[in-house]
Order: sequence, then structure tokens, then C-alpha cells
Amino acid sequence: MTDLRPPVTVLAGFSPTATAAVAQRLLVTDPTLILVTHDLAGLRDGVVRRTVRTAGRVLEDHVTELVHGCVSCTLREDVLPALVRLGRSHPDSGLLLALPPAVEPEAVAAVCSTAGIRLDSFVTVVATDDLIDDLTSTGDLRERGLHAAANDDRAVAEVVCRQIEFADTVVAWGPQNDQIAALLHRLAPWAAYAHEADARLLRTGRHDPAVPGMPGRALDGYPIGVHDPAGEHRVTSMLFRSRRPFHPQRLHDALDDLTSEAVRGRGQLWIAGQPDTAVCWESAGGGLLLGNLGPWLAALPRERWDEASDLRRLAADASWDPYYGDRATALCFVGFDLDTEAMTALLTGCLLTDAELAEGSDGWRAWPDPFAGFFPDALSKQA
Repeated sequence: MTDLRPPVTVLAGFSPTATAAVAQRLLVTDPTLILVTHDLAGLRDGVVRRTVRTAGRVLEDHVTELVHGCVSCTLREDVLPALVRLGRSHPDSGLLLALPPAVEPEAVAAVCSTAGIRLDSFVTVVATDDLIDDLTSTGDLRERGLHAAANDDRAVAEVVCRQIEFADTVVAWGPQNDQIAALLHRLAPWAAYAHEADARLLRTGRHDPAVPGMPGRALDGYPIGVHDPAGEHRVTSMLFRSRRPFHPQRLHDALDDLTSEAVRGRGQLWIAGQPDTAVCWESAGGGLLLGNLGPWLAALPRERWDEASDLRRLAADASWDPYYGDRATALCFVGFDLDTEAMTALLTGCLLTDAELAEGSDGWRAWPDPFAGFFPDALSKQA
């Protein structure tokens, strides 16, 4: 059946100048395209300014007051209704949603998935002059006045990485060089790449709503990176996989070394002291976020497996281990001149030894665990 809903292209990027330049190029390329932008300068005071325009004229310039000033309520209360309304009033026009710098495209995908909006493609614009400085920055959004709420403590590097990783297409804006190209390819090897001049290539219908965000990619069987320890132009990438769990204390002791070496780390792991819980790993800018991805399927009764996605069940079945089930560590690290042999040895040294493995999960739970309390109620969460 033909989908008659207007396609929505989402344009993200940490540089407002670069994002605006690419948006304007798209408007000029397609005069029927409608651009939707939001000024969040007054967001913390509950005020958002929405502008809707084509290449030739402004259709709307509206200020909205929100009860709660935050990005999520902006998406729900203004962005989403605006896209739905414009789609109905301009059925023959494509829509282009340009996000403010601190908004992550995955949040938009999550909101739009419940509203019947046709997402054509997610495009992330990268200002090449700023990329390496932003990725290696240890600062947060608050230092740049970009925090979206009082409790928004996200790091600059964290936001930039997530914008790149979620993209269907990455656009390089500004001077090009081989190192930048290699870095972008290693941060998002699944994305297509384009130069700012290739605006006609950006609206491609590439977005697949079945593909999860980075935290859930490995669980659903999608790749999380490329193993390229030799690298090129000083950019290296490595994968680390293991069916053994990590010793909680040894892993904790290695965190500083692991997070300081790589520009980006991502994936999933399991820790012996909490063998029921799949743990998300995201590191950037020297910081680390460990999250609860819910229980491993092996920790759930069979009647609860339908809580997981079809892809996750298929991925688990394809690699099922008679002892570990679907429990597995899958990590990717990307950086400059990474000593991948040393990092692999460090991670391997954090795994359980044969003697420790023989103690079984009851014994593991009795060990001192620096991560205790980090991931509560794993079995009460949906898989």
C-alpha cells in the first residue's frame, strides 16, 4: 500500500550554524519542503518559539508556553502536534524538523513512533572544525548554556556521539580531511555519508524504526562497531566479546583506564555480582554511564520471553549458550591510537577465572560489589 503521509526528515547536529546551513540548502533544493525549527533559549522558563517556513516565506512564528520546561515536554506538547497538523494541512509537502543542538534524535524517534508520523530519515550534521574538540571535551552542556533542564548534566561528548550514532546519514559540514572521515566511519559504520553540497541525497527513506538506539543494539543482534585495531589516520576501533562475566571489583578498578583511553565506548556487559541484569555501557568525554537494560532472557521464565522484541529473541536463539544462555559482553571502543592489545588484556583480566566461575551465581552474589544498588529490580523490568 502507498503511504500517503508526508515524510519527515529529522536534522540533528551540535552546531546550529552547520545545521541551519544544511537546512537552507535542502529548502532551496526542494521548494515544497517545509522547515520546522524550535528556539529553546527560554525553555527553562517554560517558553518555546516555533518557526515554520519554506525557502521563500515564513508560515508560522509562534511562542508556546509549557507547563514544565523540558525537552521531553517540548517534544510531546509542541513538536509532535505541529508535525501532525502540518502533515494534514500540507499533504503534498515533505517536512524537515531541525533540532536544537542539545536534543538527541533518538528522543524524537521515540515520541514520533507513537503518533503515526512517517519518519523518512535521520540526518546528523557534523561541523568538522569542532568535531574532535567536542568529542574529547570533558565539559557538560551547562558550561555552554545548552542544558535543557535544571537536572540536565549530560556531557558535550555524550550528546555529540549519540547524535552521530543514531543517524541514517552523517553530513560533514566544513573542511574535509581523512582523519575526520575515518572517525565518523568508526563512530557510525552503519550510516551513509554525504558532504554539505549533496543535499539532494539526504532525504532517502533510510530510517528503519525496527533498529533500536545504541543501548539496545547488541541485544537485538545489530552491530555496535567495527574491529579495526590497525586503523587508519590514527583512528582505531576494537570490539571485545566474552561469555564470561566480569568480576565486579576488578572491573570497577579498571574503569578510569578504560574511559580515559577511548573517545567513545558502547555496548552491553554482565557483572557476576548481578548475573540477572543486562548492563548498558556508554562512555564519552572521560565519563561513563552504566544503565539497566533489564533482565537477560536466561533469567526470565519462558512465559515472559514475549516481553522482548522478536529480534532480541532471534539474536538470543542464534547464540544461545547451554550454561550462560544469552548472557554476553559486547563492547566497542573508538579512539585515537588506541593500544587495543593492552585494552583487551585489561578487559580480559577483569573476567572471572576458572576457579571463580566454578563458585556459581550464588557464590558471586556474596562477593563485595561496588555496583550494588546501581541496577535495582532487574526481574521486575520488561526485557
